[in-house]
Amino acid sequence: MNQDQVLQEFRDAGALLEGHFILSSGLHSPVFFQKNAVFMDPVRTERLCRALADKARTAFGQIDVVVSPAVGAIIPGYETARHLGARAMFVEREGGAFQLRRGFEIAPTDRVLMVEDVVTTGLSSRECLDAIRGKGELVGAACLIDRSGGAADIGVRLVSLAAVAAPAYPADQLPPELASLPAVKPGSRGLSAT
Repeated sequence: MNQDQVLQEFRDAGALLEGHFILSSGLHSPVFFQKNAVFMDPVRTERLCRALADKARTAFGQIDVVVSPAVGAIIPGYETARHLGARAMFVEREGGAFQLRRGFEIAPTDRVLMVEDVVTTGLSSRECLDAIRGKGELVGAACLIDRSGGAADIGVRLVSLAAVAAPAYPADQLPPELASLPAVKPGSRGLSAT
């Protein structure tokens, strides 16, 4: 699956939005990837994650464990792990930091891949990687969309199905055309735990 096909999957799902969005990173952008519009379609999600698994296998070889950050990346992490024949786990926040919980364990000999949904600045990816570093052999990371266009440094090799240099701006540096639109915050970071 090439980049144009991946972006078309998002368009067809109504998941490639234009407007004024406040991203989970706090940056503002005229483009938002509403991945949940993709993930509510199991057939579309399977197609994308199968392609991601193929790309990850080519880049990293055998994978034993896939770890994703909760909540947004659980579905693509699980589905990608299924296509890799790997175990699927996720990290979740406890005391403000990502942790493996719920009995998830990584053996020292496990080859571990971190899977994300959409990467912008790489913050949640780095936090997830910090939580699993030293547990098994961390081989790298994979994501469906790298909206940094390859600029996000997460500390390990990152492969993506689509790398798009989507503009993102600090709140005090908005271009006039973006500042004139009402801002919407569709992301999940910062939601309080229940």
